[in-house]
Amino acid sequence: QVQLVESGGGLVQAGGSLRLSCAASGSIFTISDMAWFRQAPGNQREMVAIITSSGTPNYADSVKGRFTISRDNVRNTIYLQMNSLKPEDTALYQCHVDVILVSRARVDSWGQGTQVTVSS
Repeated sequence: QVQLVESGGGLVQAGGSLRLSCAASGSIFTISDMAWFRQAPGNQREMVAIITSSGTPNYADSVKGRFTISRDNVRNTIYLQMNSLKPEDTALYQCHVDVILVSRARVDSWGQGTQVTVSS
C-alpha cells in the first residue's frame, strides 16, 4: 500500500555531514508523523527524530543540535540533515511513516534502511 525509498547514507569521517531522504508513495491520503530510527549492531532500535504533520520536531538527546529533521508534504518526503557526525552515529537508519490511505485505513510503514558509517 505504501512504498518508502530511502537514500543518502554512506561512509563519512567524524565531523562530516550527510543528508538522508525518504520518499513515500502509494495510495496515500495524508501522512501523520514521520520519523527516523536507527539500529547499530548489538543495540536496540532507537528513535532519532520525529516530525508531526504540522512540522513540529522532536529529537533524541544524543542528536540534539546536530541533526535536523524536515518534511515536504507535497512530495511526501522526509529528510534528516546530520552534521558533526560521530562514530557512535554509525547505524542502519530507517524511516517510519504513519499513513492514512485513500481508503481511510491507517497503516504504518518502514523503509528498507540506509547504512551510515562514521569513521574516526
